[in-house]
Amino acid sequence: MSTERTTAAVLRLAQWFSPGFPVGAFAWSHGLESALAEGRVARGSVEAWLEGILEQGAGRADAALLAAAHGADGAALAEVDALARALAPSAERLAETLEQGTAFAATVSALWPERTVEAAPYPVAVGRAAGLHGLPLELTAVMYLQALIGNLCAVATRAVPLGQTEAQAMLARLTHRCEAVAREAIAGGLEGLGTASFAADVAAMRHEALYSRVFRS
Repeated sequence: MSTERTTAAVLRLAQWFSPGFPVGAFAWSHGLESALAEGRVARGSVEAWLEGILEQGAGRADAALLAAAHGADGAALAEVDALARALAPSAERLAETLEQGTAFAATVSALWPERTVEAAPYPVAVGRAAGLHGLPLELTAVMYLQALIGNLCAVATRAVPLGQTEAQAMLARLTHRCEAVAREAIAGGLEGLGTASFAADVAAMRHEALYSRVFRS
């Protein structure tokens, strides 16, 4: 790929994954809020918690789903969509991925109506859009993972709380792992799809029972 095309791809993806792109990611904590409220996570352990989500949880799973949706259409795309919904471990986590995916699809379809994307779970919608726009799969997956973990670092900044410099240093360390996670998830495909972030999944299930909540998941 030429330097000019690579730059165009990076800029397109930077727009899609910008905090200003209207998917509402800031409203969702992925269960982190309940983990903090119950004392399962604290200032000294939040980075390890997020690393688990990235490497063994939704990060790895989302990258595999994104890859499967990249270039898929028709029945194949519908199967990836159904799998993404089935993998959501709680009602709130299902709402998290569906509402973000629906908002993402609506926005990219409005901006580029010649490449319409149907509402779907977030990684599926992103993968489908990236395929339609001719964006490189690995680059898309890496930047998706950085955006996912970046949003959770922003949640931690508010909820732990962390200082902004401390949170950005944590994000920089976690970003360093995004490329490897993306490559492994793409290489494994749906056949290798699996997660082992049980504590995060349970925290997501318990979130809806919190007495006081700031985030939607």
